[in-house]
Amino acid sequence: MRATMRRGLSTAVAALLVGGLAVACGGDDGDDSGSGTIELTVDVFGEFGYDQLYKQYEASHPNIKIKQRKVSTLDDYKPRLQQWIATGSGAGDVVGIEEGLLPTYMQQSGKFVNLFDHGGKELEKNFLPWKWQMGVTPDGKQLVGLGTDIGPLGMCYRKDLFKAAGLPTERDEVSKLWPTWDAFLSTGQKFQQKQPKTKWLDGPTALLRATVLQGAGSGPGYSYFDKSNNLVFETNPSVKQAFDTVLKFEQAKLTADMSIFTPPWQTALKRDTFATLPCPSWMLGGIEEFSGEHGKGKWDVATVPGGSGYWGGSWLAVPKQTKHPKEAAELAKFLSSPQGQIGAFKDKNTFPSSPQAAQDPAVAEAKSPYFNDAPTGKIFSDMAAQVKPVHLGPKNEDVRQAVENVLIAVGQGKVKPEEAWSKAVEEAEKAAR
Repeated sequence: MRATMRRGLSTAVAALLVGGLAVACGGDDGDDSGSGTIELTVDVFGEFGYDQLYKQYEASHPNIKIKQRKVSTLDDYKPRLQQWIATGSGAGDVVGIEEGLLPTYMQQSGKFVNLFDHGGKELEKNFLPWKWQMGVTPDGKQLVGLGTDIGPLGMCYRKDLFKAAGLPTERDEVSKLWPTWDAFLSTGQKFQQKQPKTKWLDGPTALLRATVLQGAGSGPGYSYFDKSNNLVFETNPSVKQAFDTVLKFEQAKLTADMSIFTPPWQTALKRDTFATLPCPSWMLGGIEEFSGEHGKGKWDVATVPGGSGYWGGSWLAVPKQTKHPKEAAELAKFLSSPQGQIGAFKDKNTFPSSPQAAQDPAVAEAKSPYFNDAPTGKIFSDMAAQVKPVHLGPKNEDVRQAVENVLIAVGQGKVKPEEAWSKAVEEAEKAAR
């Protein structure tokens, strides 16, 4: 999930939505003028792919009306959700929780409905074992969240821009260009020599998230925090390697220094601003939404340097502040069911955490017309089979955001490259307090 990504309205519009609708959820009785209709609010960030599923659910549950509040970026969604949960007011009846936020709320499990009380025990078989376990408290007594998607990685690229630069354009040949991140950088330098007005990458944020999780997954199984939640940013070699990789791209001026899903990033997708983007499966929905007709048939999907990895994935939880815990739990169960996950994949390419859904022909044999009929089902299924979950500490998102800001500052000339690592260590320590 994500988010970031992942995902939706402009930040300005999202802010108005959140401000204007805050009183309508959580504390509202949800009845529609005494008609007996129950209104359930769902809070998500980016693209969860639920629009059609809401319509299906309302059709089979005529007493339920669903209102979705969608925020574009995870970094905008995070403080709002934190405020709602901390104050016990304002949250939706169902909330999306991204993997980086989940550890924080597992420590506040008392503020969420125990989904074991609503038939949750019967659902374990519907999820990958590690995805299921991450939604259960350490003592095994409470099911806080039901898994939605996972984020197996690919690399999205602009086929037309590759052709203009004299590079291969077919996805199998493109994948061969970059078995490693160093090869990816070298390819980017060749590209930019031919296409100086277009940057190779969107920015350091997507690249850092992809490389950190890729390195941690193939290494110690944790990134910024060890499994005892101690900050190990400075001493974890997989983190240093990922940071150094991203720094090389910043030093070579191969990125547009943008953060995913921000308004400038959304606008850039309608132009020829950058040629590649690390793509967890859910990112495809964002590219299609914001690139629109400009990008149709121009984007394609290849394998990611390093050959495997994931980024993102979310859970659905029901805050205790809801006045309709039973109905909210039933909706969360529907959205995260195998059929719900198939529907979300069809809509926004959010790859299922349900083995049954992943094996369904609608997913496994899927092709994306927008992405040149790329066999997205096979591409992401191959990656998903290799996913190794990474432990994330409760302060993971604070540290991630602080470190990304340092890398952006390098690209903007505000931090010298040789001072970037020490600055990142300093900022990570501040963020972890």
